[in-house]
Amino acid sequence: MRINSTTTIMMLLFILLCIIFGITYFNYGYCQNNPGGNDFIPRYIGTRLFLLNGWSPYGEQTTEEIQKTIFGRLASNDEDQSLFVYPMYTVLLVAPFSLISDIALARALWMTALQLCLVITTITGFMLCSWKPPVWFWGMMVLFSLLWYHSVRPLINGNLSIVVALFITLSLLSIQKNHDAMAGFLLSITTIKPQMVILLIPFILLWAVSKKRWSIIGVFFGSLTLLIVLMSLFEPDWLVKNILQVISYPTYTLAGTPGAILSEWLPGVGLQFGWLLTILMLGTLIVEWRLACGKMYNWFLWAAYLTLTVTNVIGIRTTTANYVALLPALILVFASMDGRWPKFGIWISTSIVVFLFSSLWVLFINTLDYLDQPTQDSIMFFPLPLILLLLLYWVRWWAIRDRPSYLSSLHRVQIGKS
Repeated sequence: MRINSTTTIMMLLFILLCIIFGITYFNYGYCQNNPGGNDFIPRYIGTRLFLLNGWSPYGEQTTEEIQKTIFGRLASNDEDQSLFVYPMYTVLLVAPFSLISDIALARALWMTALQLCLVITTITGFMLCSWKPPVWFWGMMVLFSLLWYHSVRPLINGNLSIVVALFITLSLLSIQKNHDAMAGFLLSITTIKPQMVILLIPFILLWAVSKKRWSIIGVFFGSLTLLIVLMSLFEPDWLVKNILQVISYPTYTLAGTPGAILSEWLPGVGLQFGWLLTILMLGTLIVEWRLACGKMYNWFLWAAYLTLTVTNVIGIRTTTANYVALLPALILVFASMDGRWPKFGIWISTSIVVFLFSSLWVLFINTLDYLDQPTQDSIMFFPLPLILLLLLYWVRWWAIRDRPSYLSSLHRVQIGKS
């Protein structure tokens, strides 16, 4: 008996729902018995109190409730103040979860949503490269996206960087497919974590101008304006309050820029080295942006990934949770290697995946700081961006060319040699 396509789709949906339910059940058990969620809880409490009580997410009452939930008391001046910090329109994303009174269940569902975001980001990364590797490599990359250090940490903490990474990747895909209005809208949502896209958005807008793709620009600014105005109807001065919280953020958190970290390691010359790195990276971006503007999509995509990578070492305050957005850049590197070396490129890529997975976890475990609680050492800020910069420039020549035509020419050369 033949099974029609509708039945097949229904079966697949049922299996998918069972998997999601199983993952959520596991997450719920974890959240009940383990601390964490410190990046999710301020947004959860802030949104919940705003929706149910009408309290400002940036107000003192809200901050006190957040601190009591996390610490069981008010935070001291030398502790993380756990402010809401994010733009007001973040409540639109968190609202469905904030209406759940059981905070462990809300956190578990949020973790499940983040895990789905990671899987979709990985799949979209392959689509952006128009690359179809062996099925086992797809599976390995999906597992890697869920289990490597720079995903597990934001997963446990519930960081919105994973959501922003997905919106970044989907916006790049929308640009590739010429869905410019969708790309502009998705880009506007990425501003919930502006430090992740503070360089990427200007580059995309410059490239859009050079290609006369005005819809990207118009919809981006229109959507962002609409979000700001919409939330101002409920909290007229939220933008000022948000800026004040952002300004105070560095006063109670660990060093988050290369210059600050190097200054702690090398008090005499660290700050100067940090500035040299900033100047070098800024100069590199200016050159690459100028070269990429007006060029075809493959060149644009490589430059976009370079911009995302450089954002983390140029001197803008960041966190390693943001590195999850670099996962598609790794996929571009692997796709370029496979195109250049069809016989063994996939094995080089696999070796890099194994190396990154194991080395980052080993480095984290061996440098873990035990302060009032286990804390990531600042050395974790450097390995991935620096390694990815080397890899991106290693494959630059192959990545910026039109992939189909490049592979065709490579095939003709191989035939001629044979």
